[in-house]
Amino acid sequence: MGQDDAIQQELVFDHEHDRYLLIEAGWQNHRRIYGPFLHIDIKGSKVWIQHDGTEDGIAYELEAAGIPKERIVLAYRSLERRKLTEYQQFSL
Repeated sequence: MGQDDAIQQELVFDHEHDRYLLIEAGWQNHRRIYGPFLHIDIKGSKVWIQHDGTEDGIAYELEAAGIPKERIVLAYRSLERRKLTEYQQFSL
């Protein structure tokens, strides 16, 4: 992997608004890579997964850490698709 093939990850914490992101930035095969890999907001008592670029899904990790399914919102899915999951179907 050369200098032109380096992708870095950066954590962004906004504690005031309870917004947490993992951003990827760099170059791969002479192409610019930039954007959110993971974006989570905490709204009230719910954990809103706004974007999930993980292979297995961050919701499973949150569950393993003790957060109940009814407090996890898969916000990146439409309300109709959320109804097909075991997670919170809450909408603002």
